[in-house]
Amino acid sequence: MASRIRLEEKRILQALEARGVPVVHLDPRRLELTVGGAAGPWSVVLNREISATRARYAALGLEAAGTTVVNSAAATGICGDKWLTSLALHRAGVPSPRTALSLTPEAALDAVHEGGYPVVVKPLSSSWGRRVSLLRDHDAAEAVMEHCAALPAPQAHLIYRQELIDKPGRDIRVVVVDGRAVGAAYRTSESWRTNVARGARTEPCPLTPELAGAAVAAARAVDAVIAGVDVVEDREGRLYVLEVNSGVEFAGLEASHQGRVDVADAIAALVADAHRLASTRTAGGCAPAAPDAAALEGAVR
Repeated sequence: MASRIRLEEKRILQALEARGVPVVHLDPRRLELTVGGAAGPWSVVLNREISATRARYAALGLEAAGTTVVNSAAATGICGDKWLTSLALHRAGVPSPRTALSLTPEAALDAVHEGGYPVVVKPLSSSWGRRVSLLRDHDAAEAVMEHCAALPAPQAHLIYRQELIDKPGRDIRVVVVDGRAVGAAYRTSESWRTNVARGARTEPCPLTPELAGAAVAAARAVDAVIAGVDVVEDREGRLYVLEVNSGVEFAGLEASHQGRVDVADAIAALVADAHRLASTRTAGGCAPAAPDAAALEGAVR
């Protein structure tokens, strides 16, 4: 399910075809959901919708009708909200930067001025580093808070902030599929923001037990069976999880490993096993259910 077929979706479609999995492209912009509606003709829906809102609500409707969706609506909803993600990481004991939420820009300005600079401010829902600001002084903080207060969306008035980790000019993207860290890549930039969408360079990163463990724990904390986990290291090498992405982009990571890491095939293997599980249930006279991430992960293994 995707409204845009990017390189990642093409790679997944190729991997599914290679495994002999029957697949159709479902565009959520044309998907009609009804309360109490019957399940669609799909045993499993791989949710690759780029719009976080459409991805979540489509998953909710499909699951209500009895269709298995990967990732689940619950995981998509948590990953699509940075505050919910931070709460889930904290509950699971996953190391992450100190984080706070102010319910008005005015309260955030007072808190930042009292707590000191620098501080990073992020919108609750965003991708590719958009509207992420590094506040180094009161003038910058005041300008950003005035801008947020003027935005029409009520959610924009909630100010999510994190401490700035003194990192060595890079962060790390780890892809987790079915409880396993598949690969990792450094994202290096001259800017303090290291998003590939903003021109960051990707280089292969060794997948150490500590890094893999942190990424897998973060994915489990948000109930995601497919996850892109963003990790930052401080100058002493301590690892902190920044956020978890449910519709992970992985083309740069694969390219950095020059064919030695195949994220698309790992995702295709997960979908193929879920398809076989759902088909077996249907053949046995049971309607396909929408298991939670832990149940799906255990069933696949």
